Amino acid sequence: MPQQFIELGEGYGDVYELLEIIKTNQGRFHQAFILTSTKEDKQVASLAIALKPVGESKFMPIYICREGIPFQEDKPSKRQIMFEESIEQLGRKAVVVEIKHSSIFSEPKLFYQYLIGIMRLHHYIPALN
Repeated sequence: MPQQFIELGEGYGDVYELLEIIKTNQGRFHQAFILTSTKEDKQVASLAIALKPVGESKFMPIYICREGIPFQEDKPSKRQIMFEESIEQLGRKAVVVEIKHSSIFSEPKLFYQYLIGIMRLHHYIPALN
């Protein structure tokens, strides 16, 4: 099953768009992720959701707000709290995964291939058939 990341952006408004995607696609919800990374001693989080394919399609979209949210394990940001509350309304929890920061990759495409590999390895998303 091919998966592809769809980047919404990094800002505050982008998280609201992600929350709306969760709300309007409850039946397609597969998994939510809080992806944490560190750059220059600052921890940041990316919020992402994977949706099940539509109809006969084998395509699994993964919507992401990349690295725009400060991350502190003991003190979550308002955006992270809103994201987690939206997921909890579906009776689910977001998976927290520590990853490499995207800045170490020469282009975003390589970063997203790396993330798909991690997600498949841990069986968070289906393998490529």
